[in-house]
Amino acid sequence: MSSQPHPTYSPAEYLRLERQSSIKHEYYAGEIFAMVGASENHNLIAGNLFATLHQQLRRRECKAFVGDMRVKIDQTGLYTYPDVVALCGAADFEDAELDTLLNPTVIVEVLSESTEAHDRGKKFEHYRKIPSLQEYVLISQDRPHVERYFRQANGAWVLSECSGLEATLPLPSIECTLALADVYEKVELSS
Repeated sequence: MSSQPHPTYSPAEYLRLERQSSIKHEYYAGEIFAMVGASENHNLIAGNLFATLHQQLRRRECKAFVGDMRVKIDQTGLYTYPDVVALCGAADFEDAELDTLLNPTVIVEVLSESTEAHDRGKKFEHYRKIPSLQEYVLISQDRPHVERYFRQANGAWVLSECSGLEATLPLPSIECTLALADVYEKVELSS
């Protein structure tokens, strides 16, 4: 018995379908993948993070986007939706629709059991190929813990991390600081 072949799509076909869809999909190597919904903690953390960054980036030539800003990694062809994206300077978009960002400076993913391995592994492998990306931040949903990978001048990525609601994490590429107490506001944490 043979399995049914999966249809393949061009990037243009994906974008046409995605722009008409009521749900979000990622795209890679001709395949389209539906994205699943997120938990309450996931949504609170992403919203808190966006609010914190938005406040710090006001009146500067910087922007933060939450959830619905699609990012394309030109070097690999992946289209994806990070939880939060930020950049300083002019945004570079794939086309006149202004809905597919090419030059993020910071990408943040809120980890969940179903996505953690992918966010740490293959997805980060794709993200590292974005020339503009300077920082990649992973946020735990169940405890106050944040990991920050930052690109050094030689291209190597270095990890720093912080834990506890009293901790703060600098994001020097966009001149912001994350207070974990703000990121985890109203979030039910495991004891």
